[in-house]
Amino acid sequence: MSTKTASNGHVNHKPAPRRHLLALSIALLFVAAMYPRKANAQIVGDLQANIPFEFHAGNAKLPAGTYRIRMLDDSDLTLMEIISLNGSSSALFQVQESEAKSTPDQSELIFNKYGDQYFLAELFDEGDASGSKVIESNYETKISQGTVTTQEHVPVRRPTQQGN
Repeated sequence: MSTKTASNGHVNHKPAPRRHLLALSIALLFVAAMYPRKANAQIVGDLQANIPFEFHAGNAKLPAGTYRIRMLDDSDLTLMEIISLNGSSSALFQVQESEAKSTPDQSELIFNKYGDQYFLAELFDEGDASGSKVIESNYETKISQGTVTTQEHVPVRRPTQQGN
């Protein structure tokens, strides 16, 4: 709707502020629909890994063992769960999109290592450079300061695959 105001004998047509907001909102929705955002955190489905050392995943400290890792449903691809196959240990951790420097030849977990402590850092599927990066915990941020970081790669497989 328009409002009319008279000053000095002239009639001014000024669009109502709500109309501008509505038009802007519709334009933004149209642009967003035309250019969808790339989906993040491309790890979909279950992964399984034998992790031979004690490690941190998000804010949790977990013992060495065989684990299943999966993206939680309805988490907008930002929350993953890791659970030991014997059910004794589990944790939730936040992730965001990550791109590998090169396409991985095998599915793998990448751990940051500071001294004798390991932190789950990234997850990649074989043949897909797009993966998941674990959001660094406050504890990892604290102990990583002034420490040389090395990385440990642990192969993973899909639970339905034979071997490995």
